[in-house]
Amino acid sequence: MSDHAEKLTPTEYIQHHLGHLAHDLTPNISKDGFMTVHFDTMVMSFALGLMMCLGFWLATRKATSGVPGKWQAFVEIVLEFIDGQAKDAYHGTSKLVTPIAITLFCWILLMNAMDFIPVDFVAKISGIVGSAVFGLDPHAVHWRPVPTADVNATLAMSITVFFLMIFFALRAKGLGGFLHEMFTAPFGKWMFPANILLNIVELLSKPVSLAMRLFGNMYGGEIVFLLIWVLGSIGFGGAIAASVLGLGWGLFHILIVILQAFIFMMLSVVYLSLMEEHH
Repeated sequence: MSDHAEKLTPTEYIQHHLGHLAHDLTPNISKDGFMTVHFDTMVMSFALGLMMCLGFWLATRKATSGVPGKWQAFVEIVLEFIDGQAKDAYHGTSKLVTPIAITLFCWILLMNAMDFIPVDFVAKISGIVGSAVFGLDPHAVHWRPVPTADVNATLAMSITVFFLMIFFALRAKGLGGFLHEMFTAPFGKWMFPANILLNIVELLSKPVSLAMRLFGNMYGGEIVFLLIWVLGSIGFGGAIAASVLGLGWGLFHILIVILQAFIFMMLSVVYLSLMEEHH
């Protein structure tokens, strides 16, 4: 653990690494309220999105019809895999589904993978930058590198999927058909109050479950890593245990990072497909 970590109690150490570089737009009304902007989440999300686009651009720019290079071959394997999964789950006619699936999977995978960066390394760099550029106390500077461990980021993505769901439903059924199903399915037109309530709950539960599943897994993984680092400060025995547990959890976390990106992508495609089905 770093010198910074050694100066803090375990609780303070965890709280420090769970803090955001944030600004409340309504400081006189509430602290860390609805209008709080998490700059670290926004910057990391935007930067990783650009990195993803740059990686795809480089692969297409140097693409060859003969024997592909290593990066081109890797990108082609990923795209073919996602395209196959999207086509199996989506039964409509829209050509937007595969690009949506590719964007969700690759972007979320990159954001999840930031969890493998050691937390003390991030704290050290952010502290140096905050002190040198802004004259801040290095210990007071917060920067969380994992956007998907912030519920604001996962909710933003799931809300985008929600609006895509509405768009796909209106595209396939029209406004009249969409409203007709809201009022008549599944119990018939005479039970329209129950139909509306049930359909609204079902519609809203999908993006909420998407957001909370991804957030919960990544936030939980971040907490486990922090607890392991705290264990390493106990002594020689703690350091040995932390090394073993850290390696084990890190290897297991690779599966979580990939699986959570895949689940978010697949459920989004399934939801888009369901919205186009007529009931």
